[in-house]
Amino acid sequence: MIRSPQDAIAAVPYLLGFHPADSLVVIAYDGPHDTCAMRLDLPQPDPRAAAERIAALLTHNAFRRALLLGYGTSSDVTPVVAAAWEVLTAQDLHITEALRIGTDRWWSLTCVDDDCCPPEGHPYDISTTVVAAEATLSGHVALQDRAELARTLAPLEGEARTAMRAATDRAEERFLSWAAETTPAQLQSRLTASGLAILADLTPDPTDEDVAWLGVTLTNLRVRDEAWIRIDTDAPQRDIDFWRAILRRIEEPYAAAPACLLAIAAYAAGDGGLANLALDRAQDADPAYSLAHLLRAVVEAGIPPSRLQTTMTPQTLAAAYEANPPP
Repeated sequence: MIRSPQDAIAAVPYLLGFHPADSLVVIAYDGPHDTCAMRLDLPQPDPRAAAERIAALLTHNAFRRALLLGYGTSSDVTPVVAAAWEVLTAQDLHITEALRIGTDRWWSLTCVDDDCCPPEGHPYDISTTVVAAEATLSGHVALQDRAELARTLAPLEGEARTAMRAATDRAEERFLSWAAETTPAQLQSRLTASGLAILADLTPDPTDEDVAWLGVTLTNLRVRDEAWIRIDTDAPQRDIDFWRAILRRIEEPYAAAPACLLAIAAYAAGDGGLANLALDRAQDADPAYSLAHLLRAVVEAGIPPSRLQTTMTPQTLAAAYEANPPP
């Protein structure tokens, strides 16, 4: 529960998954959906355009109140907060508080006298707050910065990478031998069957051979979509851990599908920061990967994770592909 500016400052790293810097963070609440946190880089080249994007997201999702927290210098924070204040209030969105946050002090941008907010600001220490204690007890982790979060998705190096490269070579040789002895349609059918079988048998810690072959079979859309509907969007942490581990081990040409699956699981958990970084990996691996572009649009539009839940089962998915086979 956020009851004070210090509570809000303490909550942000756990909402984002990392401690922000040079950022505007908007915490939206009082609507039909759970609390939403969004982050923009600072400085913004066009503060009003940024404010209009924020307002569009909040009004589209029927939020009525928001907190604005700017991390950085006054020259970077003030213009975008002022623009957000003007645009949001014009659309009947109530701004509960607007803050500028430094390394160990915060300033209210809504007070008008030194009694409310002294020039030197208010000191804060989020490690001593109830919010931080409750988040830690709930298993939430706040990494030092966004770069540290990105490193949790980075490809493994050293002997692990060498072993995966060799396993991928063997998986590709297997695929090419199948391609040489079948028609394209037969190849896709065989790849689908093999991919569905490996998804059914995967353990939490698959071998290099399984990871490499999974990467090859996930190039088949039927297999990728089967993996998608198997994600437990009500309790996605196990899927987050699994697809993060796969993404770190898999060779880069095959990273787009597992990165998107990680993004889906992360977004279901309300972790937009991790979802965005996973989509960065997907688009780095394949800039034209259509699912990555679709998911990016979903995240940027702030569509609630609950609306991504699917009632599709393996049986209904199979029937859908039979009725509309891909080219």
